[in-house]
Amino acid sequence: MRERGEAAVERVRELTQHGAHSVLECVGLEQAVETALAIARPGGAIGRVGVPEHDTTPTGVAFWKNASIAGGPAPVRAYIDALLLDVLEGRIEPGRVFDRTGSIEDVPDGYRAMNDREVLKFQIKP
Repeated sequence: MRERGEAAVERVRELTQHGAHSVLECVGLEQAVETALAIARPGGAIGRVGVPEHDTTPTGVAFWKNASIAGGPAPVRAYIDALLLDVLEGRIEPGRVFDRTGSIEDVPDGYRAMNDREVLKFQIKP
């Protein structure tokens, strides 16, 4: 699903009728938090992973939906030594998160593509 904002809310409502039971917001902009709150069904849960781009959360929406919000910084350093080699050697498939791969020289274009919503995540390969 590549929709954003109100289009994403409408699409999730089409698929679920009442909204999603669980929503994961991962280091998004303020719009991502607002969208997560909008697509969560009443009584649902929003998990926030990573350090947000802003320091406010519109908790009033969650309160009136009786939805819970929880999360914290992604503990990348706790897992990277154990998992990075497995990913690089192909023992763990990172799935559809990385939908474009390039070299270190391609990083600026990769970030532009993520910003323009052409790709979800850009992966650097040695």
